[in-house]
Amino acid sequence: MAGKPKLYYFNGRGKMESIRWLLAAAGVEFDEEFLETREQYEKLLQGGSLLFQQVPMVEIDGMKMVQTRAILNYIAAKYNLYGKDLKERALIDMYVGGTDDLMGFILMFPFLSSEDKEKQHAVIVQKATSRYFPVYEKVLRDHKQDFLVGNSFSWADVHLLEAILMVEEKKSDVLSGFPQLQAFKARISNIPTIKKFLEPGSQRKPVPDDKYVETVRRVLRMYYDIKAN
Repeated sequence: MAGKPKLYYFNGRGKMESIRWLLAAAGVEFDEEFLETREQYEKLLQGGSLLFQQVPMVEIDGMKMVQTRAILNYIAAKYNLYGKDLKERALIDMYVGGTDDLMGFILMFPFLSSEDKEKQHAVIVQKATSRYFPVYEKVLRDHKQDFLVGNSFSWADVHLLEAILMVEEKKSDVLSGFPQLQAFKARISNIPTIKKFLEPGSQRKPVPDDKYVETVRRVLRMYYDIKAN
């Protein structure tokens, strides 16, 4: 019997958080090894575990997988969260891609200067409310189903809920003009595996703090400031 997947990353969100979300949604328990020193990272590099010299890295089913999208694709397909046919998979890919674009504005937010954070905060809210959330609002309104694709729970739903909660951390009432998304958030949050992941004490990571930023900078030797989008 295969062991639990093992996740190699920092003790924080970053690109690994969507992988945590998807495994949790599938009801899969996983272990984590947190990178805290440059030596840990270099050991993975020297051992050949990081194909492109990057994390996240996930050990699963005898593989050492890198590249976030490849990892997510594999998990979604393995646990039947990737649609029933090619057309549904294409829709899921489109919706996940759009959600990724929105989340990209948030991912590097902790690494910005104070001045750039103020600018980026406005960008995140503007992009969410004018470009991305209206798409999902229309999809849910038009097909009158509980889920984004095929009226069954999929990776697209998991990813969108993650993004909604991230944007709400920037503006708590961001869904005020989106009744379909408000109902969607309530439905998906109450799916048992998701509800468990949202409870205190789960492996879901909190909003990145200064300690997380300092650790990432030290381990990856990031001696420069990220620029806002």
